[in-house]
Amino acid sequence: MVSLHTKKRKREIGQSFESHPDTSKPTAIFEADQGRDYTLSVALPGSIIANAQSPELKATLAGQIARALAVFCVDEVVIFDDGQGKESRGGAPHHSDLRNNHADSSYTGYSDPNYFLSHLLSYLETPPHLRVYLFPLHPDLRAAGSLPSLDMPHHSRAHEWCRYREGVTIENSNPPSVPASEESGKKKKKRKSTDSPMPTSTLVNAGFQFPVSIPIPIPPHTRVTLRFPTSTPPPNHQTVNLTVDAVAPSTPREEGGYYWGYTVRSAQSLSAVFTECTYDGGYDLTFGTSERGKPLSTVTSPSPSIPSPEASETFPVPEFTHMLIVFGGVAGLEAAVKADGELASMGVTEPEKLFDHWVNLCPGQGSRTIRTEEAVWLGLMGLRHLVVARGVRA
Repeated sequence: MVSLHTKKRKREIGQSFESHPDTSKPTAIFEADQGRDYTLSVALPGSIIANAQSPELKATLAGQIARALAVFCVDEVVIFDDGQGKESRGGAPHHSDLRNNHADSSYTGYSDPNYFLSHLLSYLETPPHLRVYLFPLHPDLRAAGSLPSLDMPHHSRAHEWCRYREGVTIENSNPPSVPASEESGKKKKKRKSTDSPMPTSTLVNAGFQFPVSIPIPIPPHTRVTLRFPTSTPPPNHQTVNLTVDAVAPSTPREEGGYYWGYTVRSAQSLSAVFTECTYDGGYDLTFGTSERGKPLSTVTSPSPSIPSPEASETFPVPEFTHMLIVFGGVAGLEAAVKADGELASMGVTEPEKLFDHWVNLCPGQGSRTIRTEEAVWLGLMGLRHLVVARGVRA
């Protein structure tokens, strides 16, 4: 009786597993719904790389930052110089031999942490099938292969279809050949120079079996964003040369509502994060992060006292088009302000004066410090609901 009961129990357990979804493959595929105009930007100092002691740890740190940017749909990341990288470039004494191994190479993990972080973030954001064209072999990328994939919507597989796709321009595979009659003979007559017609189209490697064509001339090894005529794949898209349009990198976000990766911008100082903003009108909602700020809940909690005919809940912040969240390094944003000559000339000595909101991401923290890579996750997670609720849609 016991054995029969045991078999019955095993059979019931097996049947229950069959009714559950298959979790062996990822199912959280990004689904675009409505185009959006708003953008989310993150700024952080490259000096956090100097605080990591080995090339492997430096690459891992960059990978953690990149994963946070991808998970929370960040559109722009700004790497600024807070003046602290030079003080930490020496690293720990017991890693001196390791640093000497990179002294004669172009490895920048110790010499220029700002560039190193920008370099790795750009590499990880690029679709894998384009990296061989856009990123030559470099010591900075030596450990990049061991980092986790970002797997963003524009990292399309060959069998996947989306109306938008990333590609890289390539040279024509059949350049005009010189007739054999002109090659023969000891003396070659100089032909009269004639203006060859400019090419009217460009071949693009989009990850398919055959390249696609865009009706404009673009130099080789240029990354382009493509838009196909329809949202459904043509029956022969893997076997013929399709003609598509080249569009702005922001088009998938603005038209289709897709998250289409992040751009990487470098800034020489904290003030340059604001003054060199590439968006028209600059950032209209800014957050500075510090353990000395107000609790984040004062901003993210809906305020029932403010009526809103358009939504069931409101926030103590207005709608925004371009949001910026700034994180400090080991010494905080106070050190970045102190090292900024432009801010000093303006008499700015307190970092909270630069932001609309000066927030503490984790009040009552148990650890004495919160690392920047941890703060990025905390900040983006804490502000996620506000970003979705208050961002301006198309």
